Amino acid sequence: MLNIALVAGSSRNNSQSGKVARAMRQRLIELGHTSHESSSVIDLGLAPLPLWPAEDTGPWNLYRQQLAAADALVIIAPEWNGMACPAIKNFFIYASKAELAHKPGLLVGVSSGIGGAYPIAELRASSYKNCRLCYLPEHLIVRQVEKVLNGPQAADEADERIRGRIDYALDVLVRYGHALQPVREAISFDNPAFANGM
Repeated sequence: MLNIALVAGSSRNNSQSGKVARAMRQRLIELGHTSHESSSVIDLGLAPLPLWPAEDTGPWNLYRQQLAAADALVIIAPEWNGMACPAIKNFFIYASKAELAHKPGLLVGVSSGIGGAYPIAELRASSYKNCRLCYLPEHLIVRQVEKVLNGPQAADEADERIRGRIDYALDVLVRYGHALQPVREAISFDNPAFANGM
């Protein structure tokens, strides 16, 4: 059973990204991929990180421990004005290879409309650079998020479709999680000449 961390990247309290994170965590548990004890949701809206750099890093020490223990991650990024929101970008300034290197990450875009692709592209372009998170070639986009994942049963065909896609993507994530465990153990991070990505 894997340890999986889900990061809800909205700075809003009671966000749709948080709802998606909790629904996906519940599904991971129902599918037997993880348990309540070996999974966690980091909700940046409920306990935000101070804007980097900050003298008081807020909840980062707790988040750092959860991330370091994780074998795989789900990164949930809401789209704000066609971009990944500041909270998730700030998160990746805090995160380093000590917590995330060579762990698989499933990107999930969230949109209240029919968008959601831009945060995926933006995070794929640069957020992995120094932390070395390995994004899966698979990703999810939860569109019209207010209408889906609101209860244990699907409300309509669109809700049913995204739930099926979530199950598929989580299965892929778990397989990568198992496959990359020996890779992480075999790679040394001791060479200071290669402390950051290129």
